[in-house]
Amino acid sequence: MSDSVLRVDGLCAGYGASQVLENLSFEMGQEAVCIVGRNGMGKTTLCKTLMGFLQPSAGAITFGGSRIDGLSPDRIARRGLAYIPQGRRLFPSLTVDEHLEMLAKGTRGKRWTPAAVYELFPRLAERRQNGGAELSGGEQQMLAVGRALLLNGKLILMDEPSEGLAPTIVDTLIEVVHRLVEEGTAVLVVEQNLRAATSMATRQLVMVSGQIEIETTSHELSDDADLQRQYLGVDA
Repeated sequence: MSDSVLRVDGLCAGYGASQVLENLSFEMGQEAVCIVGRNGMGKTTLCKTLMGFLQPSAGAITFGGSRIDGLSPDRIARRGLAYIPQGRRLFPSLTVDEHLEMLAKGTRGKRWTPAAVYELFPRLAERRQNGGAELSGGEQQMLAVGRALLLNGKLILMDEPSEGLAPTIVDTLIEVVHRLVEEGTAVLVVEQNLRAATSMATRQLVMVSGQIEIETTSHELSDDADLQRQYLGVDA
């Protein structure tokens, strides 16, 4: 693939003697890509390995033309890979403003600043003095996305962004993903919500037992009930 943003070759990783990722490979450019699959297939393990929280036992991760496997999470983030973890991981006692100000240094003159985040998510501007624990699930996810945007990176990695959210908030996230790609940011989404996944990206990578089993498209996955049952456990 020309202009590759992220390339994963033969990645193996796990926990102790338990190997979860088995020779996993894929590549993406400046686009949105979704990785879908049933529970327990290794999707979150992949996210942790890409971000350096879990070190691979084999394989290579190339981001922006340079190897990042073996680097610490902070060094990977500084290279331009921003992570929105499952569960959002906000600080309950810090206000919305305080969450964003922690990452505001160095954003002047760049695309994403706290002001730009508030423009993207007006609801956060209304709640800027509220603590993380006082926000609804949707507001927390908006803040998690906004916090990641302040890194002004090349790629945003989202782990189960629609989990537990109302359909209207999911629609907002879908719009944000499309906007980011239009503006030049790649987005890699790990998602179980079929509607969210197929609305966020055309490319769909189906993960089975720590590997990318097949690559399909949002249209094929949406229209093929047998494919959904086989790989996602969806009862059409």
